[in-house]
Amino acid sequence: MIAADTIIPMACNFALVVLGISLLLTVYRVVRGPTLPDRVLALDMLVGIAIGFIAVIAIRTGYTLYVDIAISLGLVGFLATVAFARFILARGIGGERPAEDGPLLLLEIGGDPKVDRKDERSANAANDPSGKGME
Repeated sequence: MIAADTIIPMACNFALVVLGISLLLTVYRVVRGPTLPDRVLALDMLVGIAIGFIAVIAIRTGYTLYVDIAISLGLVGFLATVAFARFILARGIGGERPAEDGPLLLLEIGGDPKVDRKDERSANAANDPSGKGME
């Protein structure tokens, strides 16, 4: 039977090698990514790989403060990914163009999801008895 004193360093070394290979492949995707969303996803993956490196180093050294650093990095990485996603949606860079008036909203439960707000406002303006129409 293998003792824990030998298996933990071997597992840490194996994890560092796997994380290093994934780091190289992800950096390649950041550089060669055909679209901006591919690059943003690769940057998010880099944050995950960095968290993995920090976790392995925490296990290897036994210094638990590294776990707090990894949690903080995860939070910052999540917020950065959300910010990039909002930027991509706002600019319409992701391949699909957003609707001119924003996303489709269902105004009633069970409403028709194919009807967008512009069509609904036009229909309401045509049926408006006050004669004001759309303002």
